[in-house]
Amino acid sequence: MKSISLFLFFCFITSPVFAAMNHGGMIMDEKGMIMNHNPDKLPKDCKEISEDVNITIRGGHKFAKDFPGKMFTYDKRDWQVPPCARVNVTFINEDDIRHQFMIHGLPGYMYPKGMFTIELYGKGQKTGSFIVPSRDYTYYIHCEVSQHTEKGMKGQLKVGKGSGDLDSILGLSAPLTPDLYPINNTHYTWLALIFSIIIGAFLIRLLTGLFTSKHSEP
Repeated sequence: MKSISLFLFFCFITSPVFAAMNHGGMIMDEKGMIMNHNPDKLPKDCKEISEDVNITIRGGHKFAKDFPGKMFTYDKRDWQVPPCARVNVTFINEDDIRHQFMIHGLPGYMYPKGMFTIELYGKGQKTGSFIVPSRDYTYYIHCEVSQHTEKGMKGQLKVGKGSGDLDSILGLSAPLTPDLYPINNTHYTWLALIFSIIIGAFLIRLLTGLFTSKHSEP
């Protein structure tokens, strides 16, 4: 009887915790979370869902290897969907660290702070949905973990015709603030280089002569 009572008590105190893991568009477990999941609520300017679009996105270090100076990115960084589409995103994290798929600019009356986010704490995958409005617009996608955006983890989603390409998308658009390492060699630079080579050759010959004469003494 005592064991049954303890079991019931345990269920009672833990049930609110489990309930808090999945409510109000927030889904969370030990592997990650989905914020502002919305598979059915329509934007004000949409009468119905125009189309279901399934997107699989992989994120990780290996996708940045073709981009010098970058550490992380997505396997794809540019998507296009029709207005009023329901976008079902499967985000796969290929690394053993946190990565996110976060999209900005969605209607604030449906998505708090205008965001939809899938986050994974390590390797794994999660699927969440959001419904886009009817206007032609280009939405910003990135990973908000510190320095991951700067290191290359960003992309864009165009609804309809979009509103143009965003800057600094790897393989798509030019960086807003490019990393430049200019080399401005003048004739003084070349003179200094030639002088250094001559001095170096002279010192090597001098030291070689001293070493040879020292070892040749009886």
